[in-house]
Amino acid sequence: MDEILAIACAIGWGTADILLNAQRSSFAIETSGDSPVTSADLAANHYILNNLQATFGLQEFAYLSEETFAAQPASDRLGKPWVWIIDPLDGTKDFINRTGEYAVHIALTHQGRPVLAIVACPELDKLYYATRNGGAFVETRHQSPKPLHVSTQSQPETLTLVASRSHRDQRFAKLLERFPCKGQKQMGSVGCKIAAIAEQSADLYLSLSGNSAPKDWDFAAPELILTEAGGKFTHFDGSPLQYNREEVSQWGGILASNGKCHEELCAIAENLLKAIHV
Repeated sequence: MDEILAIACAIGWGTADILLNAQRSSFAIETSGDSPVTSADLAANHYILNNLQATFGLQEFAYLSEETFAAQPASDRLGKPWVWIIDPLDGTKDFINRTGEYAVHIALTHQGRPVLAIVACPELDKLYYATRNGGAFVETRHQSPKPLHVSTQSQPETLTLVASRSHRDQRFAKLLERFPCKGQKQMGSVGCKIAAIAEQSADLYLSLSGNSAPKDWDFAAPELILTEAGGKFTHFDGSPLQYNREEVSQWGGILASNGKCHEELCAIAENLLKAIHV
C-alpha cells in the first residue's frame, strides 16, 4: 500500500500542476449549466487515468471517473473488488470563478469502501492523503507530511459548520437556518470542506440531495481523509456510505463531523427535516 500511495501522491501533485497552469493561463468551458465541464477537467482526467492505468492495468483494477462515467459500461467496474474513484476537478464552478476552492480527488476502494485517498488543493499548495488504519496527513511541496487530527469541540452550538455555496435548495437552506451551530461558512469543493475539518478550521459538513445528489467521486477520497483524522462521515441515519454500486448518486442526507457528537448531530438533522415543509 505504501508503494501505491507514493504513486497516487505523485499523480495528485501532477494533476495540481495541470489545474494551476490552466488557472494561470487559460481554459475553455466545454459544457455549461449546473454541472459545467472545462478543458482543465478533461486534461486532468486524462492525466490521472493514463498514469493509473499505465501503472496498475485493467485486469485487477477498475476505474470510475466523473468525466468518463457516462460512456463507461457498468460491467467494467461492477463486481470488481478494487476500484479507483476519481474526480479530476471537484468544484468546477469555483475553478471557473477563480475562488481557489477546488480540489483533486483520487480514492482507491476495496469492496465498496475507501482504503486509500488523495485530496489535492492546488491553490493552497497542499496535498492530503490517508490509508485505512494508517492515519491522515497533509504535505506541501516544501514541507514534510504532518499528521491530521480533528478538533475536540463536543457541543453542537460550538461547532463551525461548512456547506456548499452553490448546491442548495429551499429545503437545505431551512435545515441550515435551524441547525444549532452558531458558526457557519460557505466553501466550494467537498475536498476543501473536509480538509478544513481535518485541519480544525471547521467541525461539521452537511449535504442534502434535492433534484440531484452528490456522486461517489465527490465523497470517496474526502471520507477517508476525515475518518483517518478522527472524524466520522455517514448518512443521517448513521449508516456508512457504499461506493461503486450501479447507482453512483449518494441520495439523502450526509453528515461529516469531527466525530465528538456525531450521533447527536445526525439525530438533530433527521428531526429538523421532519419539521421542514416546502
